[in-house]
Amino acid sequence: GKDCTQTILCKTNRMEKTSKMQEEKHLTGTLVLSVFTAVLGFFQYGYSLGVINAPQRVIEAHYRRVLGIAPIDRSAINFTDTNGSMIFPDLEGMDVGKSTLTLYWSLSVSIFAIGGMISSLTVGWIGDKLGRVKAMLAVNVLSIIGNLLMGLAKFGPSHILIIAGRAITGLYCGLSSGLVPMYVGEISPTALRGALGTLHQLAIVTGILISQVLGLDFLLGSDDMWPLLLGLSGAAALLQFFLLFLCPESPRYLYIKLGKVEEAKKSLKRLRGDCDPTKEIAEMEKEKQEAASEKKVSIRHLLISSSYRQPVIVALMVQISQQFSGINAIFYYSTNIFVRAGVDQPVYATIGVGVVNTVFTVISVFLVEKTGRRSLFIAGLIGMLASAVAMTVGLVLLSTFVWMSYVSMVAIFLFVIFFEVGPGPIPWFIVAELFSQGPRPAAIAIAGFCNWTCNFIIGMCFQYIADLCGPYVFMIFAVLLFSFVLFAHFKVPETKGKSFEEISAEFRRKRRSAIKGPKATTELEDLRGSKEA
Repeated sequence: GKDCTQTILCKTNRMEKTSKMQEEKHLTGTLVLSVFTAVLGFFQYGYSLGVINAPQRVIEAHYRRVLGIAPIDRSAINFTDTNGSMIFPDLEGMDVGKSTLTLYWSLSVSIFAIGGMISSLTVGWIGDKLGRVKAMLAVNVLSIIGNLLMGLAKFGPSHILIIAGRAITGLYCGLSSGLVPMYVGEISPTALRGALGTLHQLAIVTGILISQVLGLDFLLGSDDMWPLLLGLSGAAALLQFFLLFLCPESPRYLYIKLGKVEEAKKSLKRLRGDCDPTKEIAEMEKEKQEAASEKKVSIRHLLISSSYRQPVIVALMVQISQQFSGINAIFYYSTNIFVRAGVDQPVYATIGVGVVNTVFTVISVFLVEKTGRRSLFIAGLIGMLASAVAMTVGLVLLSTFVWMSYVSMVAIFLFVIFFEVGPGPIPWFIVAELFSQGPRPAAIAIAGFCNWTCNFIIGMCFQYIADLCGPYVFMIFAVLLFSFVLFAHFKVPETKGKSFEEISAEFRRKRRSAIKGPKATTELEDLRGSKEA
């Protein structure tokens, strides 16, 4: 009776404690160093996204001086000569000058995303050709060159140097945004893969926050210091470059791609410490056999093959959900809403949003392995949907009720919180989980290209849509968010605690079920249940 039950419970508790101790042992110093070094690439991505906004006024003034464009102040234009006769200044010429300035500034901002779009398609090729670590080392050179050009912008044609520097930095970030999740996903233990994957987004928001703080007028956002502000992420590139020499190559790449069994075991021992690698080696062997039975998976093959259709659709949709969720719109509107709410220093309130951004990304690191990817992703989207509706109501009624500005302010913070809980971090690492070793590089390349393209579309079109729709712009995002919730509920699988082979097997099982017609399951739990049985 009772004694037997207590004995069983004690044994169960001991097994759970042993399992937890083993998971903790997995988190070795080498693993921490390797993940930290890799995500420095995402820190540079975040810094590059945020750094261009704060010093806009100062840089535009410098562009005017270099291009010989006088600032337009129509109220100060004199339309009469000394005799009192009417004269007609060259307003058209002034408008041309303004449009030229706008063109150069738009290029300075958007060329970064274009660089990312172009280079993201080559991630799979360079990752397989050089290996994960050597590829990250090689592409770091692009970041150093790009940041150097921006840092020296005052000593030459600043508009050309900044545009060139942003383009080259974009090329780097496009490659890095694919190589980093690939490397981190492959070196992480299954039990920690979600938590370590969330660090990508944490690095991005930290980079954005630091760029916002350093961009303040009294720090580096001044007329003298802005080139240093723009080129400062080159320091992170140099740090990453030297730290990469201390990082082991991905054991999965060595074992499955190159067939170097002993080197893979040595790399795994460095990453796992004293843990028994037998189980992971067995998983790699299964993946290797599966990859050997398939032809090499190119981007074209991945897109046209029915075998990969479901995971590819999921991979693309989570990227679209992230970019078309409206997070960029929130950052666009935040300063304006804070001004109308009577905040004396709206720039500090915007930095406050950045702090909330960072804090809740840290929280998501701990949540993602507790609650699972799918649950967090759906919960985040639903929260963002409710916040977008509240934001619309607040903006529409702002002129009628003064207190509605506070509704809008609360909605901003809630929107950001829900974004960082799920839709922000999860798309960066779930793609690496959805595919086995063979198709993974091509899948990450496609997903990266999709993310960068959506980023570019939002950057180019949002201003026009906002001008057209006014405060109702968030209803567009609310409708999109509702469709993303439905898609995630029916199509996105739970990958928490599953090996790459188990996840691939589940997609194969779903495809067979869809072809044969019997009732398909939607959760990966069934797979584990059948294995345990």
